[in-house]
Amino acid sequence: MNTPLKLTDRKRQAIVEAAIAEFRVSGFESTSMDKIAATAGVSKRTVYNHFPSKDELFAQILHELWNSFAEQEARPYDPAVPLRDQLLDLLWKKMAMLQDGYFLDLARVAIAESIHSPERAQEMVTRLTRKEEEAVVWLRAAQADGKLLKADPMLTPQMLTGQLKTFAFWPQVTLNQPPLDAAMQKKVVEATVDMFLAYAG
Repeated sequence: MNTPLKLTDRKRQAIVEAAIAEFRVSGFESTSMDKIAATAGVSKRTVYNHFPSKDELFAQILHELWNSFAEQEARPYDPAVPLRDQLLDLLWKKMAMLQDGYFLDLARVAIAESIHSPERAQEMVTRLTRKEEEAVVWLRAAQADGKLLKADPMLTPQMLTGQLKTFAFWPQVTLNQPPLDAAMQKKVVEATVDMFLAYAG
């Protein structure tokens, strides 16, 4: 059972959500703390009490984006479970994250700002690169078990998730398309896994 958020936590979350909305519309540089306060329905002082600067507010957005990735814990490779089942489990978890509206809003803001100011998102890029190492460990274990023959552990994780993002991330982030419906999600996940196994299995 979820514990209700305290008033101060609700205000903090409202500020973050307001910042995401305003950064999406106007960009980081053109968005003022006054505008964020108005959109959040709080005073400017309240905004500064939680976030002394816009940079710290943006850092919180990146932190929440990272948490979304970090929650996607990769299961260790299990030689007793069919490879296809393990890959399906992996991609279904990633699909759920990629199609979450709040995650997509976070990603839109982070990607847009990283284009204008790459240094703001450099730490995030480094952390995500490290996160991808979990998939590398999984693939190497599958290779050692003789289940993947042509998989380059440094290349194939990007191939696998990139195929998913082609349908379930980039159109939503860049073109504001709606999330995929359940039938299309199933089609994309299963086709991605089967294409991957046809190449590397």
